[in-house]
Amino acid sequence: MATKRLIATMIASAALLGACGAKEDLKPAANQPAPVVPVGATSAPTTEELTTPDAQARPARSDELLKRSERREPDDFDLPPPG
Repeated sequence: MATKRLIATMIASAALLGACGAKEDLKPAANQPAPVVPVGATSAPTTEELTTPDAQARPARSDELLKRSERREPDDFDLPPPG
């Protein structure tokens, strides 16, 4: 029983250590052409630009509480359900 537990612990430790890795910049694969420059861009984007999400992908959060009641502005698209 203790041997099975030891083997399971060793396997788990090896899996955890195998998941560790050095963090380094992304590089194109060997013998592969560099990524093409996007249409309309003057230069190819850097790895930092490619891996940083824009504001639409990660919007800012607003924690501001409603302090007083406010009348809602009319919404042209707030239609009743059909039927």
